[in-house]
Amino acid sequence: MQQAERSQPVPGNGEVLIKVHAAGVNRPDVAQRKGKYPPPAWTVQDIPGLEVAGEVIALGDNVSRWHTGDLVCALVTGGGYAEYCTAPEGQCLPLPDGLSMTEAASLPETFFTVWSNVFDRAHLQPGETLLVHGGSSGIGAAAIQMATALGSKVYVTAGSDEKCRFCERLGAVAAINYKTQNFKDEITQLTEGIGVNVILDMIGGDYTSDNLTSLSPDGRLVMINTMKGSKVNVDLALIMQKRLTITGSTLRIRNTDFKSAIAHQLETHIWPLIANGRIKAVVYKTFPADKAGMAHTLMESSEHIGKIILEFN
Repeated sequence: MQQAERSQPVPGNGEVLIKVHAAGVNRPDVAQRKGKYPPPAWTVQDIPGLEVAGEVIALGDNVSRWHTGDLVCALVTGGGYAEYCTAPEGQCLPLPDGLSMTEAASLPETFFTVWSNVFDRAHLQPGETLLVHGGSSGIGAAAIQMATALGSKVYVTAGSDEKCRFCERLGAVAAINYKTQNFKDEITQLTEGIGVNVILDMIGGDYTSDNLTSLSPDGRLVMINTMKGSKVNVDLALIMQKRLTITGSTLRIRNTDFKSAIAHQLETHIWPLIANGRIKAVVYKTFPADKAGMAHTLMESSEHIGKIILEFN
């Protein structure tokens, strides 16, 4: 990745132009850099970056909520690694009370993803149990806090004892070190053989069979990535016997109306919990924007705990 000069973008109909103070770094950005996650065909945006925080400095036609000078964070389809970025009005959220720009930039991609998959698709309910793989990732930190705050019990897997303790401090009732423990056996013991109601999985591959075994009757498995492969063998009889649901989604290709509806749910149910401190932004490390390559190296190492952020001065 190299810095380059581009013309300042112009907000289109229903869009705002944001002067970016900070941008989140996510695994889809790494995949895009490698040519494995191209932007949707309806956008020509080749600059990475799916979430930003900054100041609204210009408005396109038919923008009604935002005004110049407003401080927002936003989910975008691309273009976040830049000093200026356009965003649909409905995909912007107000800067949560008490959060810095850097902290706010860590929220949109992970919080939209978790809400859409855990609560909309898997219908996690208060009192139910959730297993999150990769609990110390940005997605994991968001899922632990959101599910716990809304009344569910969360278990996680993570790759070190340090990461496990971090997840427990965030609210997980138990964290399983997948390098030294078998998560299927641990979940069986922790739930007294019942299993969990919902699993949020970004791993795929050989985790899939153990995921199905770890679900309770009427359990739901939600896939959001396939880091260990997308081709798997499953026991269809087990799915029928336990009445399991396997689903999943990708967020980037969904339209503005879909993403705006998620933003509304987040502002209604989650933003007040951030404002009162029950849910926190988890930022592991920041990099100047011109060090985006170093940020990707850290992301690919999986050594981080929480979010990685680029800052624009």
